[in-house]
Amino acid sequence: MFPDLAAATFDGDRLLALGMAGGICDGGRCDADSQVEAGQPFFGQYVAHDITADRSPLRAHADINVLRNVRSPRANLEGLYGGGPVGSPYLFDQADSPKLLTGVNGDLPRNQQGIALIGDPRNDVHAFMTGLQLAFIRAHNQLVDRLRADGVPDSDLFEDARLALVWHYQWVILHDFLPTLVGNELTATVLQEGPRFYRLEGEPYIPVEFADAAYRYGHSQIKADYQLQHGGPRRPVFPDLAGFRPLAPDHAVEWQLLFDVPGQPPAQRAKPIDGQLPASLIRLPESITGAVEVNAYRSLAARDLQRGQGTGLPSGEAVAHAVGAKPLTRAELALGDWRGETPLWLYILREAAVHGGGDRLGEVGGRIVAEVLVEIVRNDPESYLANSPSWRPTLPSHQPGTFKIRDLLVLAR
Repeated sequence: MFPDLAAATFDGDRLLALGMAGGICDGGRCDADSQVEAGQPFFGQYVAHDITADRSPLRAHADINVLRNVRSPRANLEGLYGGGPVGSPYLFDQADSPKLLTGVNGDLPRNQQGIALIGDPRNDVHAFMTGLQLAFIRAHNQLVDRLRADGVPDSDLFEDARLALVWHYQWVILHDFLPTLVGNELTATVLQEGPRFYRLEGEPYIPVEFADAAYRYGHSQIKADYQLQHGGPRRPVFPDLAGFRPLAPDHAVEWQLLFDVPGQPPAQRAKPIDGQLPASLIRLPESITGAVEVNAYRSLAARDLQRGQGTGLPSGEAVAHAVGAKPLTRAELALGDWRGETPLWLYILREAAVHGGGDRLGEVGGRIVAEVLVEIVRNDPESYLANSPSWRPTLPSHQPGTFKIRDLLVLAR
């Protein structure tokens, strides 16, 4: 997005020290509450997996020969549908072919070794991602039942249900998730006026400023532990809820504990975005990191910082100047004895703490995320913005005139 800005360079050891255990990014318990629903960063992770999938979706009756590997991002639930009934038949119920396959005991379908049979294996990385994948499977199948009851021919059921779910999913990205993350004003501005910095000449792309900095904000929203079920204990995401294995019954997520539902007690809250991560992400288990030679590599924060330098990101201060924002002061950055410019990822997190109250991204991070997500949807030839900009959700919601992530999850239930 900012090709004219020079790559920031930092001393490797000092950079890793920021993110390793005992460093600035080590937040310990991280039990402070923001105003944001605890489920929002997990939904954001699902979106990240969706737009970085590398395979074009197949229509229900497409020729399998058109399958091609590309890097053109689309918010179209590719991790749910894979290559469609022809390209990925193992995802579908052979007894009712428009429907996606479900597993046993409320789990995803799995092979005999416990590996999930899904379009994107990353959607089984922990219990919350597994739960979201299950929710979308159930939502699709509910739509098939509704459309069948409305008299839609069997030959059209899969495609009609898929497109309906994708449009509702795109709607909640742009009208619930994004306003929560960057604010209503910036979301509306980008929707109405278009991008200032995310310039497209052909297909959409994922900028490194987005992938390796701004959209990694969610790592700082994760709390030390969560309650998954009413009356159940609190559990850390890692190692307790690590995925790539059958979902234990007591790890199934009751979403009203992570998203606010009218008539129910308030849901749990996400941690404030402030540049600190809980101990469970600073000391990741080997099942996630693999064997590492440098202890700092067990820290997700250290990995984020190193990744930004490896991909040649500019500094946070340089991007702030480029977007016309006043750079944060040393006091606002609060990075101890760190000197010089700031890694973009960490700058965006501190900007959120200073200017977004820990609830939303600031001017630098918000601008990057809003422009990329809006334009990915706008440039998708199947999206509701491209085909019917005045379209509004048609499925039931808890509050008339709104449709939120929680409504998709309730449809799934």
